Amino acid sequence: MANHKSALKRIRSNEKRRVLNRYQHKTTRNAIKKLREITDSKEAQKMLPSVIGMIDKLAKKNVIHSNKAGNLKSQLTKHVAAL
Repeated sequence: MANHKSALKRIRSNEKRRVLNRYQHKTTRNAIKKLREITDSKEAQKMLPSVIGMIDKLAKKNVIHSNKAGNLKSQLTKHVAAL
């Protein structure tokens, strides 16, 4: 396995980041699903900015690609506008 102290520390920090990234990604996906299921226009418009913020945060941290983030935000905005 790892031969250096720094490599052991990197393994620990990578695991912490991986768990946090998975949690944030799953939470965002659940929020997107919830937003798509909403039929009330006012409630959807109220929820949209928080979901877009979550998506932007994932893109900033390179958990998802920036183009995917843009596509998701576009689709969600169109969905909310159509309600």
